[in-house]
Amino acid sequence: MVEPLLLTAARVLTFNGQSPLTNASGFFFARDDRLYLVTSRHVVIDKPSEHFPDRIEIELHDDADNLASSTGFSIPLYRDGKAVWRQGLDAAGEIDVAVIEIVRAALPATTVSRAFTPAHLLDPSDYARVEVGTSLLVVGFPLGFHDTLHHAPVVRQAVIASSFGLRFQGKGYFLTDARTHRGTSGAPVVMRAAGDAADDLPWKLLGVHSASLDMLTRDQEKDESLGLNCAWYADILMTLTEGAPTVA
Repeated sequence: MVEPLLLTAARVLTFNGQSPLTNASGFFFARDDRLYLVTSRHVVIDKPSEHFPDRIEIELHDDADNLASSTGFSIPLYRDGKAVWRQGLDAAGEIDVAVIEIVRAALPATTVSRAFTPAHLLDPSDYARVEVGTSLLVVGFPLGFHDTLHHAPVVRQAVIASSFGLRFQGKGYFLTDARTHRGTSGAPVVMRAAGDAADDLPWKLLGVHSASLDMLTRDQEKDESLGLNCAWYADILMTLTEGAPTVA
């Protein structure tokens, strides 16, 4: 049996027509009777790098008794010329999170996955217990690397590197200290939850990994990279999934 946490994440491949573009990470979030794929906004569009995919594909387990069995599930990014994803803005600008609603009926009947829910989000009253140095996990597909036999993500350890609950430099993210790579964008950042030992998904979803941070003034020969990353606060998902329309 695979840990349920690993079934929350999905490898995301971006395409322009039939041409493959990039690898990324994503995860499932369920609210009421709706299911969403969450990833970084720059995975679905990124003007600075001229990244303009028209569809993505995720890999799904399709046999509960055989994790080596999987199928690809294609999701168009535009419908009638309009983007199907939702992204957010705040006072500091764009939030690097995107959600795409998945019609459950369109999924293979035998799909095996798990999804975070609003119950996995941390209540603001509990922010104070997330101290700097708190241990976290980042569940994703760095450089596309994963268990290719069982189609499972890998997990990297991280710690909180800035005051949790404060918008770092006024933006809607906090910092993590972790070794990450391209392809991890869109991965869930989670903290072990205290409480019911019978809960098979005992994690709190704190953020959505976006990108590594670096100093433009860093001497490439003398100074190592900072090893710091930004993770957008996961509570943005409540805004992005509020009344979201169903798409085919």
